[in-house]
Parts: sequence; structure tokens; C-alpha cells
Amino acid sequence: MSGQPGEAQVAEWPLPRNSQHMTAVTIPRPVAGDVVDLILDDHRLFEQLLRDLRDATADREGARAALSAALIAHGEAEERDVYPVLRRKDAIDKHEQEHGEEEHAEGNQALLDLLECKGTDTQKFDDAVEQLSEALMHHIGEEEQTILNPARTEVSEKTRQDLGTAWATRRNALLDQDCGSIEFVKKVVARAEKAGLLSSDNDK
Repeated sequence: MSGQPGEAQVAEWPLPRNSQHMTAVTIPRPVAGDVVDLILDDHRLFEQLLRDLRDATADREGARAALSAALIAHGEAEERDVYPVLRRKDAIDKHEQEHGEEEHAEGNQALLDLLECKGTDTQKFDDAVEQLSEALMHHIGEEEQTILNPARTEVSEKTRQDLGTAWATRRNALLDQDCGSIEFVKKVVARAEKAGLLSSDNDK
């Protein structure tokens, strides 16, 4: 673990060996840095894993497990540690916070549909990948414009660094809890349904 002051400090560990599939995919685990940069790094990781999920020659099972773990840990940490502080600092408003949480819920539902696919070489799997990709790419685009840009301009560097540490700490703790397992994802989706974050007609 190393880095110049102000740069993200990263340690890497493999995914938990919780399933019969032993994946070689490694999820970066930053421990400090500007929260905007750390979140953007995860967005680029999601995009790479989605490309792998579309590639019949890639380790699709490994990519699915890695994306599930990283996506759940990322979103949960944002909702607990980042969005509330940005709202208190008036960088985002109530609507932007709630919209971000709704889009997390929609992405997590699409993720659950992907996890429930029995194999990785079926049309059902390919369709589930595209549904997740659509939800995720929509959210990434909106979050980078309506949440991360205000965080850059309306929040001090110290606050962004403090948020980076808090976000990374929770994200890593969730990864240690095997948050990408289908059982964990089902609980997250059920909680979102109970909170009214998932609409039956899937309105954006």
C-alpha cells in the first residue's frame, strides 16, 4: 500500500472463496483518497466487468461474482456515508439523494436477476447482462453529473478526503461480509422494496 499524499491508497485482496467457482478476478480495495476519485475508479471497474460479462471468452463467472460484490459494497457505502454528508453540505438536495438511492435499487434488482441465472452461456444470461448494463450505465452517467460534480465544487478537499476514508472503510467491511452473495443481494433488494424504492412499472 503506497501513494503520494492526496492519492488513493489501495490494497488488493481476492474475492472471498464462498462458492464452488474459484475466481481470479481481484477487486481493488482503496483505503483512502478523494471520495470523487474513488467512486469514479469503481465506475470504471463496473464498465470493465460489464465488458467481460459480454465476452464469451472471458471468465464470466468471475466477472459476475466480482461485479456483484463491488456493486453492492459501492452503493451501500455511498448511501450510508456519502449521500447524507453531501446533502448536509448542500452539495445535493433531497431529490438527488433519493433518486440516487432509487437507481441503486433498480440496479440491485437487475443484479439479482443476473445472479439467478443458472449458467453464463444462455440467452437469459445475455439478456440479464444487458438489463443490468442499461440500469448501471444510466446511473453512472447521472451520478457523475448531478452528484460527483457538485461534490467537486461545493465540498472542501478535506471533506472529500474524510468521505473517501469513510466510504472505503465501509466498502471494504462489506466486501469482507461477502456482500456479493445471492443471499445478501436478496436482503438488499427486499429492503429497497419495503422502503418503496422499487416501482412495479420500473419508472426511471
